[in-house]
Order: sequence, then C-alpha cells, then structure tokens
Amino acid sequence: MSVIGGIRQKLTQVVENGHAVTRLVARGFIEPLDLGATVQTAKLAATYGPQATMAIQGGKRFPDLPAVVDERGTLTYKQVDDMSWALAHALQKLDVTEGSVVGLLCRDHRGLIIAMAGCGKLGARLVLMNTGFAKPQFAEVCKREGVKVVMHDSEFLGLLDALPPELPRIITWVDEGAELPEGAQTLDEMVAANSTEPVPPPSKPGGSVILTSGTTGLPKGAPRDTVSPFASAQLADRVPFPRKGTMVIVSPIFHSTGWATYLAGAALGNKVVTGRRFNAENTLKMIADHKADMLVAVPTMLHRMVELGPEIHGKYDTSSLKVILIAGSALSPELSNKAQDAFGDVLYNMYGSTECAIATIATPAELRKAPGTAGRAPVTCEVVLYDDNDQRVKGRNKRGRIFVRNGAPFAGYTDGRTKQIIDGYMSSGDMGHFDSDGLLFVDGRDDDMIVSGGENVFPQEVENLLEERDDIAEVAVVGVDDVEWGKRLRAFVVAEAGASPDGDEIKLYVKENLARHKVPRDVVFIDELPRNATGKLLRRVLVEMDVDK
Repeated sequence: MSVIGGIRQKLTQVVENGHAVTRLVARGFIEPLDLGATVQTAKLAATYGPQATMAIQGGKRFPDLPAVVDERGTLTYKQVDDMSWALAHALQKLDVTEGSVVGLLCRDHRGLIIAMAGCGKLGARLVLMNTGFAKPQFAEVCKREGVKVVMHDSEFLGLLDALPPELPRIITWVDEGAELPEGAQTLDEMVAANSTEPVPPPSKPGGSVILTSGTTGLPKGAPRDTVSPFASAQLADRVPFPRKGTMVIVSPIFHSTGWATYLAGAALGNKVVTGRRFNAENTLKMIADHKADMLVAVPTMLHRMVELGPEIHGKYDTSSLKVILIAGSALSPELSNKAQDAFGDVLYNMYGSTECAIATIATPAELRKAPGTAGRAPVTCEVVLYDDNDQRVKGRNKRGRIFVRNGAPFAGYTDGRTKQIIDGYMSSGDMGHFDSDGLLFVDGRDDDMIVSGGENVFPQEVENLLEERDDIAEVAVVGVDDVEWGKRLRAFVVAEAGASPDGDEIKLYVKENLARHKVPRDVVFIDELPRNATGKLLRRVLVEMDVDK
C-alpha cells in the first residue's frame, strides 16, 4: 500500500506541475510566444540563483522600466543590472568568490536589491540578517553562518563592534548626518569606481539563508540553495500579480514574504516601491502617489493602517489597489473584515513559514465568507493534519498538527537540525483545522498551547474574541506559572485610543462567550505589544514580564 501511495503521489505531482505551467503562462511568468526568454531565465537561475537572474533578465527585458523606488528616487532595471555588476567587481577585490558568505543587514532600499544581485553574480552565499537584531544575536549568527563580509546600513554601525575588526564591511545606506568610521567603504563609492561589464559566471548558485523570526530564541538559518521553478506558480495561482505595474512592499525583504514577492514582482517587470521604516499614513501616501496595484505587508502593519480611520484614509486615493497580500502572522477575523471594509475586497492572506514556504492562500471571497481563514493550498502544494501519534487527521472541524508538502524542499537548518517530516509532509509547527468548506484555519503554534487545570487552551481563540471589542486595539494571551492550576491565562491588552476598558468586565466578556477555563485570570494593560522586525508577537517577552498582580 505504501508503494502504491508513493506512485499515486508522484503521478499527482506530475499533473500539478502541468497545472503550474499553465498558471505561469496565464499570469505572464512564461511568455508562450517567447519561449527562448523562458529557457534563458531557467539557465541563468541554474547558474546565478533568483536575485541575480532577475537583475540580468530585467536589464534585458525591461531596461527602461522603473525597478525600485526608495527615498533617493528611482532606478531602472538596466541601472540595477549595471550597478550590481560593478558591485560584483568590487567584491572580487575583497576576495569574495564563489561560496563566500556575505551577511546583509539592510532595510528595504536600493542598496539591498543591488547587494543581493551583486553577490548572486559571484556565486556568493547570502545571509539575510534581521534588522531587529541585538548585538549578541548578530555576532552569534555571523559566527555560526561563517560570514566573511558584512554589508550594512549606517544605522547598524554599533552592532559591528562585536565582530572581528579585520572583517570587511560595506555600508549600503548612509543616513543623513551619519558619522562613518575612517576608511569606511560605501556601496555607492564601490559601484562608481568599477566596471559594469559582466564577471565570469560561477559554477553554481551561492544560495541564500533566510533566518527564522527567532520568537523563541536565536533565529535559525533556513537555506534556500535552490528555488523551485514552480515557486512563482504557488504565488501566482491564487494571487493576481500586476504586470509592468506597481507594487508597494513594506514587509521586510530580508524575510520570506518580502523576498518572495519582490522576486515574483521583478520577474513581471513591476516597479517596486519601498520604505526603510514603516509608517501607516506614509504607506497610504505611497499607494496613492504611485497608483499602486498591490501592497505587500504583515498583519500588524495592516492593522495600523486600518486604525488610522476614515478621516486619514479620505486624504489618499487607494482605489488603484487590486491586491493587498499579507503574511507573517495570524490574521484575526476582526482585522480581516475591517481591512476589506476599508480597502475593498482585495485582501489575500498567505500562510506558510520560513521552512515550509507557501502552504495556503485565502482569496478575498474566502475571507468574506470565513474571516481570518488561511484559505486553500495553491498548485503543487498540499496541507494535511496529523495527531500527536503521527496519524492522519481526516474530516472537517477536527484539530491537528499542520504538515505541508510543496515544491520548495527544506533540507534542514544551517545548524544541522530539521523539522519533522511524515510521508513527505513537513511540520509547520502550527495547529489547525479545516472547516466544513475545506478552508484551513490556523489555531495557533503547537508550543503556544496552554494547559491550565488540565484543560487545553489555544490563546488565539481568546485573542480573536477580545479583538472584536471596540475598546481593544490589540491583545495577547499567554500562560504563566500558577501553583494551583499549573498555568493560568494572562491577557495583555492595548486599549483603543480614548478608551478605558475594565479588566473585570473583560473577564466577564470572555466567560459569557467561551468556556470557563479560557477566561484570563489576569488582565494587564500595556501601551504596545512586543514584536520583532517582521511583526511577529514575542510571547516569551510577555511571559517573563514583571507585572503588578
């Protein structure tokens, strides 16, 4: 039976790959009248990897189209290609060669785009660093990954004190008024001083390492040594990317969502508008000023945009938006509805992880029907549930551990660890269920489950309920040690502006709507929830927080 099951799975994958090609043609990733360009792109990707390939092909196919917009202005696709070749020459002079590891600590701007492409053209291995790093984390990750050169924005100069002084470093963005160390090298100076002629190609792509969010400790490194040719199909299957249009990306490009959507957008000749620091109103302004077709963000950012209210929204015309794609953390039903009420039915909710890549995507219609859903698996992906005994959970409205199979294989973390895999499906680390229509709902991290008095509680259910209240802006529920109950629920609440919610009344509200064991015993009011640079909630910070009981 296992052999038959394996054959059936392989046949299914062949059929799905055919469907993926069809979707790539329909969305414009493959031009049926110019198959030579498609073949050339595939050859380049096999040599340089995705970032450099997008620069090379963009320079040929869309030379005069705007590629990236930041606070310094606009670069065309040809300029990005030329500048990244010049950077490749400069990096060679620093002994960066095929397989050398380069750490990039950059916010979203032209320097990051050029650096990714330039390193790819040499076959160097990229480690995309988190801009929210503390100095010890940054130093430890650099050591673990074997970083030989660091490229960074000037604002992060202080973090480099923890690195060996002889380690070469290049400044990718210089803030106004920044004091640079004597002899500092900037990306702009290096590009200006070198040829734009191509360098000899590497024998194979250097690959990239994308770091996990590190919400439970030091971020792990998830390598992307190869990128499936169907990765774009998984995005394009359920999300209508613009072609030669405009995308505003405020989700960090150093993380999975921003990285994947930037590459997909560049493949279609889109103008990518970036911002180094997120500001809710300024994002509305960028959408309006550039008549953006698509916005890529994380739920926290979208929440802050929605909370600006109709008076601020009325100042900016965002009617050009056809897609708002969010990913990176849970989408509450409340935010799902409010966002579509504010921007129209254009919201797409993508669920996945750094390791699993894409698992499911929810469309606007699905989010209207089932607010907060993670949707369905796109082409070449499959999502199943397993119980604690590694047995398949079948049927609707039955909770289990979420496992994913897709065309983006994960070979294990850079420290040698890996995720659990059962029958070719990899654990996402989340719990979830399928509703009666087959839509996936993510109930929370499997390690977030709180056992209080022998009862299991997933905090997301309590959080979703409380976020429906008009007097609560955000809420997080964690489990803290309790002598009697083992763990008790503690709710951290951020009040809406001008509101003064009452802790006892909040407890009563939960008691009236959920089971008794799901009622928080403590309600703590704070100004904001702790989050990392990608918007993920840092629950461990809340668990360890000293509060007046």
